[in-house]
Amino acid sequence: MLSFESLIKPNQYMLKAIIFDMDGVICHTNPFHSIAFQHFFKKRNLNPSQAEYQEHMYGKNNGYILSHFLGRKIEGEELMVLEDEKESLFREIYKSEVDPIPGFMEFFKALKLNDLLTAVATSAPRANLDLIIGTLGIGSQMQSQFASEDVSRHKPDPEVYLKSAAKLSVDPSDCLVFEDSFSGVSAGLNAGMKVVGVLSSHTKEELPSCDLYIDNYQNLDFAQLQQIFK
Repeated sequence: MLSFESLIKPNQYMLKAIIFDMDGVICHTNPFHSIAFQHFFKKRNLNPSQAEYQEHMYGKNNGYILSHFLGRKIEGEELMVLEDEKESLFREIYKSEVDPIPGFMEFFKALKLNDLLTAVATSAPRANLDLIIGTLGIGSQMQSQFASEDVSRHKPDPEVYLKSAAKLSVDPSDCLVFEDSFSGVSAGLNAGMKVVGVLSSHTKEELPSCDLYIDNYQNLDFAQLQQIFK
């Protein structure tokens, strides 16, 4: 576990900011997204398998997901309507289930005690971000919060991470990203950032090469993060 007393101030190192993805990184939401999609697709007489969800849902934006499973390009106003339907289902299912990945809150507290900048950069809609970050009560400690509505190009494009670095007023090379999906890890790497792979949804072999891998935050030593930047 992290020892708050033994932590070293980060301004001695290049590490200046931590940017978190949200789904699968702050909270393990993917099972609840699967349930919401199951309800959504059942109304349309579709029944994707868990393997299909694994390959075509986790870490993907709704435009891609809906286009893939509905078998045609979903965009514009239709995307907005269908996305709102599905994400409303998710929020209704998940609102009483919000629970951070083990050790996250203690780890986040340690980061703030050491004056690290923190941010969230998610492909999820703003309403989902508000639900999760608001329920955990950490919104005021996030110096940057970007959701799907805030970018024009989704992960693996680095736009959301580059915008996060700009808002934090730090160089991308001084940022450490926590991600759980292939597209998310790729986005962080494409932004020129260091990346920690959170193995909540995928194995190491299923992700691009990361600087560090964790199953959860319980045994994460702050010194490990500093070592990445040496």
